[in-house]
Amino acid sequence: MDTQQIIANLEAERDRLDKAIAALKGSKLRNTRNGRRGGRLSAAAKKRISDAQKKRWAARKRGAA
Repeated sequence: MDTQQIIANLEAERDRLDKAIAALKGSKLRNTRNGRRGGRLSAAAKKRISDAQKKRWAARKRGAA
């Protein structure tokens, strides 16, 4: 087997490995996102977040003026 053929085989194997790694990483990310339960905020938590954001916006508006 000549050197060019060896290089071509190695590159093909590298491409297969890259695809396999990408598929595994992608499935891991999907599973962690979909596997989480909850994520629901209470009304009080939503209000706290809303109030904090409004406070940040007001501070930013005062700084820009």
